Amino acid sequence: MTSRPVINDMSSFWMPFTANRQFKSAPRLLESAKGMYYRSSDGREVLDGCAGLWCVNAGHGREQIVSAVTAQMQTMDFAPTFQMAHPLAFKAASKVAELMPEGLDRIFFTNSGSESVDTALKIAIAYHRARGEGQRTRLIGRERGYHGVGFGGISVGGIGPNRKAYSGNLIPGVDHLPHTHNPEHNSFTQGQPVWGAHLAEDLERLIALHDASTIAAVIVEPVSGSTGVLVPPQGYLQKLREITAKHGILLIFDEVITGFGRLGKATASEYFGVTPDILTLAKAINNAAIPMGAVAAHRKIHDAIVDSSSPNAIELFHGYTYSAHPAAAAACIATLDLYRGEGLFERAAGLAPFFEKTVHALRDAPFVKDIRNLGLVAGIELESRPGAPGARAYETFVKCFEAGVLIRYTGDILAFSPPLIIDEAQIHTLFDTVRKVLATVD
Repeated sequence: MTSRPVINDMSSFWMPFTANRQFKSAPRLLESAKGMYYRSSDGREVLDGCAGLWCVNAGHGREQIVSAVTAQMQTMDFAPTFQMAHPLAFKAASKVAELMPEGLDRIFFTNSGSESVDTALKIAIAYHRARGEGQRTRLIGRERGYHGVGFGGISVGGIGPNRKAYSGNLIPGVDHLPHTHNPEHNSFTQGQPVWGAHLAEDLERLIALHDASTIAAVIVEPVSGSTGVLVPPQGYLQKLREITAKHGILLIFDEVITGFGRLGKATASEYFGVTPDILTLAKAINNAAIPMGAVAAHRKIHDAIVDSSSPNAIELFHGYTYSAHPAAAAACIATLDLYRGEGLFERAAGLAPFFEKTVHALRDAPFVKDIRNLGLVAGIELESRPGAPGARAYETFVKCFEAGVLIRYTGDILAFSPPLIIDEAQIHTLFDTVRKVLATVD
């Protein structure tokens, strides 16, 4: 085989969720990270205002995690978990289970949030089949919901551009609840809106339309992130729980972004006091050190599936080569120990009021249309530039990066979800930079 020289350009990497031509014409490259900061390819420190991608909750370059992964790689780089296992898989599962709501102590490992969602949907359908209700296959998602990029996740998701190219190939038997955001009633709300709990009652309409006996599960994000930080109205999640329980429908919370401290608790379920039947996890489960996700299922679901098969049979025909990868499991264990040892969930809860006050102080900044927040997550919605939706937020994102602050944007909404180690001075820097940048955009 004739070898070809490796050309160090940008053409080979097809970037995800990126305007590739736009990015490659003026790339923004990050070359190292430590604590609260990235370092760019031109040597600048960049304050991380979004924990990488909602995932580096303990901050960057944590030595405990690095050491755990290094030691594991030196000991054993890989072990299969199909008909085999390794000790760290069980230890990691036990540590995750300790943080989950009561009863949700059966942990199935995946490699991403998308895989966690598709796994949760399959478990829900398998559960009903194991109980002799195999006709329960319908799934209910929500408008503006984001549940990853697998075909199952796109199908139950409700973000138009994510569905458009694949609309003819999404899984059948899916319906959607209305989203909860109504600017007329809940703009500039600090924390949970008072208005909107009644929107959960639309589930009763869908149940009447399709019949409860056909519906397997309802899946929602307790707090929607990728669609622009939508906080649930007071009482909304409680109503969903009441309705699903009444009709024998499983409730799935997609906690890929809210898991592990984002709201000051181990899970949003704990924060809101609402326990689902299945809960999806990823991102901060091991501080994003190595790809990993998980599904926490109630033991009744696990036992129904496992006990319905003969002792020598595979009970759930599902899994991934890298489920509970040894290095990922080592990172998970070290990360959860770090969260507990440094009290990072409690730290996030303590910072939340200052974070809320500081972000809402931007209400009078140019182009600010709405501000939403809960815990250490916030969204600032901007007025769209006439004829160019999303352009103003993108310009703000670029100029913030140039000014030394990394934020996220989706449409014309700026999103913030910093590492839980952020301090008050850094929170001030984060939002002061946004204010200054907004004064310079058109």
